[in-house]
Amino acid sequence: MNAYEALAASYDALTYDIPYEEIFQFMKEIFRQWGKNPKSILDLACGTGSLSLLLAQAGYEVTGVDLSEEMLTIASEKVMDMERRPFFACQAMEKLRLPYLVEAVVCCLDSLNYLVKTADCRETIRRVYETLSPGGIFIFDINSVRKLKSMDGQIFLDETEDTYCVWRTEFVEEENICYYGMDLFQRNGTQWHRSFEEHREYAYSVEQLKTYLLQAGFGSVQVYGDRRLESPLPEEQRIFFVASKE
Repeated sequence: MNAYEALAASYDALTYDIPYEEIFQFMKEIFRQWGKNPKSILDLACGTGSLSLLLAQAGYEVTGVDLSEEMLTIASEKVMDMERRPFFACQAMEKLRLPYLVEAVVCCLDSLNYLVKTADCRETIRRVYETLSPGGIFIFDINSVRKLKSMDGQIFLDETEDTYCVWRTEFVEEENICYYGMDLFQRNGTQWHRSFEEHREYAYSVEQLKTYLLQAGFGSVQVYGDRRLESPLPEEQRIFFVASKE
């Protein structure tokens, strides 16, 4: 089963602790620090649209792109009653194509790690560059190499009243990929339905991604720790990147 096909219906309940509001506030800090005041924003790999919703509520013109039709269906339901709703489109990141330019692109929650082919990561960054208007800004985060390697052999349990999820992780050094095998049990009335998904994340280094950004044409590139305008610590679990199209 494709990643997020079965998980989509339970994603928000299982990830209730994701600090979307803090991520949004950090983005606004970055805009101020970099002297940017974007009006239009692309939320790349937007998932169920939680961040897209916050951006739209703050007055930005928002486009959300994601590969999962199931996640986008939930995103569309979230914003249904908004007067200025985000526009959602189903696209793979490495095939990103919009009929207009935007002033900022954000890509959160280690979505770039899911591009396990380095060629797809380079192509995604190139397409983001082409999608930005001059002076536009690209903000994204990744799971650090340290974090992904430390997850080898770990087991994680998540549960709600209607969902039980077991994650088993394995880091394959030769491939530089962390595999997440996920058994998902979902209640449907009095019965439980079991499904399995495999998620994979590539362990990109800071130097590797900086190189891809510069090769795509970005000028200024800065790396930050997790929601701090400071350099990442050696033990950092999540790393933010900011790049400007000069």
